[in-house]
Amino acid sequence: MLVQDVLIPKLWRYISENNPDLLAILQQEGTTTTYFLEKARIAESLARQLQAQCKPTYFIEEQCLNAMTSDLRPSRFNYLKAILEEEFESDYQRLSTSNLLTYEVINLIEFCQQVFEEFGFSEATEDSISLRNAIIGSIQMYWDSTK
Repeated sequence: MLVQDVLIPKLWRYISENNPDLLAILQQEGTTTTYFLEKARIAESLARQLQAQCKPTYFIEEQCLNAMTSDLRPSRFNYLKAILEEEFESDYQRLSTSNLLTYEVINLIEFCQQVFEEFGFSEATEDSISLRNAIIGSIQMYWDSTK
């Protein structure tokens, strides 16, 4: 009950806010249900273990959500969005006002895929100045190619 009623909606919200690119892919491929069921299996197993240890509900929810989202962090979407807001402020404002921000950030994720892979984007590398500069260069190339 905890997984279906509480954790799946929280996971949906987390992905919607932090990984909308993943949500778009899942919906396009028709694998949304399968993905969420797999995540539910992870959560159910962990929830049973923690319930057996008499852990409080809030702790169980937090631990299960962390387990369900561990492979989704850090968020490339939020990373690119923050760089856009800081380094390309006028583009960010224009996209935000026209409701195209999410769409364009998802496009940028794909465009910057090689850079993310070269730097091994992770929680350990997300503060790298070299990565940030390479992403800024890629964003500029993307804007230049769309004009």
